[in-house]
Amino acid sequence: MGGIHMNRRDFLKTTGMLAGAGLISGFPGLARAATSLKFDSYVTESAGPSWIDRWFLEELQKRTNGEIAIRYFWAGSLNKVGEHLGAVRDGTSEITLISPGYYQAEVPVTRGLEWYYRVDRADTLQLVCRDVYEQFEPLRQEWEQRHRSKILYWTNWNYAPLVMRNPINSIEDIRGKKIRGYGVATDVIERLGGVAVPMAAGEVYQALERGVLDGVYGFDFVTAVAYKLHEIAPNFYDIGDGAHAPAVTVMNMRVWDRLSDDHKQICQDLAEELYNGKFTEIYDQVLADYVKKVLDEGGKLSSLPEEEKAKARALVQPAQVEAWVERVAKPAGVDGAEMQRLIEEAIAKHAPSGKMKRPDEIAVAM
Repeated sequence: MGGIHMNRRDFLKTTGMLAGAGLISGFPGLARAATSLKFDSYVTESAGPSWIDRWFLEELQKRTNGEIAIRYFWAGSLNKVGEHLGAVRDGTSEITLISPGYYQAEVPVTRGLEWYYRVDRADTLQLVCRDVYEQFEPLRQEWEQRHRSKILYWTNWNYAPLVMRNPINSIEDIRGKKIRGYGVATDVIERLGGVAVPMAAGEVYQALERGVLDGVYGFDFVTAVAYKLHEIAPNFYDIGDGAHAPAVTVMNMRVWDRLSDDHKQICQDLAEELYNGKFTEIYDQVLADYVKKVLDEGGKLSSLPEEEKAKARALVQPAQVEAWVERVAKPAGVDGAEMQRLIEEAIAKHAPSGKMKRPDEIAVAM
């Protein structure tokens, strides 16, 4: 022992302290203690972004050789809908999926990314959000300082067809229909003449079944099928609105700061893989599987005529963006016009390479 003497009691005490600090791996023959992290999601493990989250977290465990272990809490089993932002900020959850539409007052800058009729492809939307986050300091401050959260990666809810109990042929057919909305989707429904009905995801199936709702919007295709909405509302329409609902998977900043440099690098490498094509690869397969399921079970996927899509776009944009600049950004002291300029630049940069197909496009090829 090189002249160092330690009695059994002191050895056990010291070993316990080192184990508590995660340093027990320094002793020969003792396995390194895993960092156990809770992942807390308000949706089920088969919902849209959950496929992306599961890939990331499973790879994180593998690539750290189990030094990071993930405990999963799906479908609001740890925190209820609307509680996850506060939970990750305060450290109740270490990692969570955040959909900004549930926190409109708390993430006003992030709301400046959440549009319809602006970005055609979901893989384009992911890269647009990443770029603007890197370029626009108020957006970073909103997450890193106000909510003490490290964004692991930007994700989104792919595509949100209009899901209807009964068939429609035009935008006019939406007028007066009671349609479930979420976040900025509520605004779209109202601009298209529908009656927006805010409702948590878990209540939607029964509301359709009872006739409380005529349709659903702002529900991404994968989640709509996972929740079996096509059993009651079998008509899915692309109304020309493009990609749906940016979201973020975040880690409590104190937890992030405690990770080793190696573990941080693995997280960053995984995010880059998502941005460089894995996101599209995962969603392409999931969308194809769910399109087949809908078609096999009697659902119909179609697209409104181009003139109807153009009519809808004119009703929504640019009025929707202008309303955010005036009513949200300005009162918050945010240069909304500059943020939207950066978004336009990012769309122009990434739109040509966007290729993730919409459900109706996949259906045509089947």
